[in-house]
Amino acid sequence: MLDTLVPTREDISHALTLDGFIGFLIMIVVVLWIYMPGYLANTFAMIWGRIPPKYGYGPWPIDFGKNAWDGKRILGDGKTWNGLIGACFSSGFLAVLMHAVAKGNTKDIPFIDIIAGVSEKAWFWVGNEWITSFIVGFILGFICLLGDATGSFFKRRKGLIREGKQTSRAPLLDTLPFAIALFMFGGLFMGNSIIKWSDVDLVYSPHGVPRVILAGFLLLLTTPFLHRAFNIFGYKMGWKDVDY
Repeated sequence: MLDTLVPTREDISHALTLDGFIGFLIMIVVVLWIYMPGYLANTFAMIWGRIPPKYGYGPWPIDFGKNAWDGKRILGDGKTWNGLIGACFSSGFLAVLMHAVAKGNTKDIPFIDIIAGVSEKAWFWVGNEWITSFIVGFILGFICLLGDATGSFFKRRKGLIREGKQTSRAPLLDTLPFAIALFMFGGLFMGNSIIKWSDVDLVYSPHGVPRVILAGFLLLLTTPFLHRAFNIFGYKMGWKDVDY
């Protein structure tokens, strides 16, 4: 079964081989699709941060309301256990859905199977494609939220806190840490899978840079705008108290 599930390197190379500007744009969509469980983790955390309190449960701050050595909250009330756990599980189930939609697909882009290229040697392979898909999504969601919490930690050390209608005045620390953490983790630790671009024979740009890395870099530049759009949507839906 694994032999039919896992595509060859040639399959993956073919899926990522496109010429011209349109191909580059499609590559951006491919990267966004593959990392979608991570990119949506903050939105999931936003939703799960609101649902339990509506029914009298929580919220439960990750830092337990404790202060750091500087007398300021470690993370603040915006980072909760209900948001973290709910988001990680939601990202996991999203990855399962993505696998169901694109199962085994490596040629019809941009909706490539999220576990394309995963073999039994991968540290996150558990012997079942569906559970492995869930684990991949769960991990991407967790890494996203870890990066986001890291940004919050440093913001609070600098006094750039966000309270009520007051913005943190640090839009890049609000948006970039989770995206950087996602791409770095995917590139370094996700094994022989399509998420790890260094294991794939990619088409290179005229400057010798793998096109998928260029696509990831462009996504980093646009992440603040995507994050802002998701926050406005969450505010309109009543999931957030503020639109940032």
